[in-house]
Amino acid sequence: MPTSKPLPRTLEDWLDRLDKQLLPVPADHHLNACRALSDSRRSLRDIAELMQASPALALCVLREANRQGGSFSAPAESLESALSRLGLQRALELVKRQPARPLAEIPLALRQIQLISQHAAQQASGLFSARLARLWQEIHWGSLLFLAPIWSLLAAYPELFEQWEQRVLAHAEPATKVEQDLLGVPLLALCQALAERWRLPDWVIQGYRLLVEDRRQLVKALHIARDNQHPLHQQHMLDADTPLRRWLTQPANSILLANGLALSAHQAWNSPHSLRWQLLSGLYLQLPLSDVQQHIHQYAAQSARQQTTAELWHPAQALLWPWDARRLHGNTRAPVAMPKPADNGWRQHCAQLLVQPSAFQNLDQLTTGATQALQACGMSRVLLLLPDPSNGRLRAQQQSGLDKSASTLTIDPQQSQVLRRLLKAPAQLRLTPANIAQFSALLPGSLKALFPSEHLLIRSLASNDRVVMVIVADQAGAALSDTSVQAFGKTAQCIQRALDSFAKRER
Repeated sequence: MPTSKPLPRTLEDWLDRLDKQLLPVPADHHLNACRALSDSRRSLRDIAELMQASPALALCVLREANRQGGSFSAPAESLESALSRLGLQRALELVKRQPARPLAEIPLALRQIQLISQHAAQQASGLFSARLARLWQEIHWGSLLFLAPIWSLLAAYPELFEQWEQRVLAHAEPATKVEQDLLGVPLLALCQALAERWRLPDWVIQGYRLLVEDRRQLVKALHIARDNQHPLHQQHMLDADTPLRRWLTQPANSILLANGLALSAHQAWNSPHSLRWQLLSGLYLQLPLSDVQQHIHQYAAQSARQQTTAELWHPAQALLWPWDARRLHGNTRAPVAMPKPADNGWRQHCAQLLVQPSAFQNLDQLTTGATQALQACGMSRVLLLLPDPSNGRLRAQQQSGLDKSASTLTIDPQQSQVLRRLLKAPAQLRLTPANIAQFSALLPGSLKALFPSEHLLIRSLASNDRVVMVIVADQAGAALSDTSVQAFGKTAQCIQRALDSFAKRER
């Protein structure tokens, strides 16, 4: 698609063009900000919190405050300090000069990149602010404003975003080649130059300098981060490289990591690019990869709930999809035909489960009979998980209708609030499109990969006052009727009776 205006082709021409670019502001945000700045009863913190709903307003105020500060003054690191430096009257005059537009008239590409920035700020707040509480303002505003140079780029040439998405994400062209074709200059170099000209917070500039001028630190850190399953070995490697260890622990890295996570998730949560940022975050936070993934999924869901996402793409939506799906590839799976339940077989299998004393010679026979009963009641995909007494992990005991990898599945329930609750006491969770957004982020990624479905049943069963089995089942992703749910419940009760009988037999 041709661009609407001639594009600059040199770094200086780009800087001149984008430095003059005004960012449109949603009309309601513009009005609320003007009212807040005119209200003498409001504190600077109140005004800053209100204005952060519009990233464009936050940028224009902070950028102006740092321009006015002079070359000998440290740049303001937060909107609150920028308002203090400018004064409310000058800030009000500045805001009034910004173009207020109905939301529909603001380029979709600009709104999309600002949503990514807001997602990054949510990730930064959740992952890092609690650990670095005294620096929460620097973390929040640095992560929100890190992509600000791209805001101006897309306000001037919104069509570039779709071209970049299609060529880089959809068709896997090298990003450097695409940037050279579209811009004539490397995108990161342009972002760094704009950040320095606008005197954005130091952490933003440090992040771009690292990406442009010294990627060796990132490469060395990633090499260590890949060994996420051996934290002691990671620590030994860091101890052997003191400069790398000192660099890694710098708080400024938090905003780079948050934006890396948000940007890579825009394509997919399980892409190699996304995995690299997850591993780096795990090394920075000294957390296992499963913990990092659990947290970032939860913070993405929180971000989606807090932001206006009409017409926009938020990566939290992909948490409801098959794990290997891609938005730009149209790679969603076709619905699978639901098998018909074998009613006669179901009664026979349940009768076998209810035999007193237990007819099963060992646990494998019992779980095989339980799986067959669940299949007969209409569940086409079944997974039985048993807690390992030695380490508390859940291990797959039986599976049907799933990938072969399910047979060796091991899950740490401490990484999932849902599983912890189910292991605490017998309970049942029915996932539906109405509650999937609430619970999906609380489930392990490995389990969601096996059951890419919005219709799922998870139930825990106990024996001798201790949960001894977790059942996960669905009907190949199809909607579950009330009759199917009732049949599942009756089958689970039969399995429960079989577990009790088997425990008595063993004694």
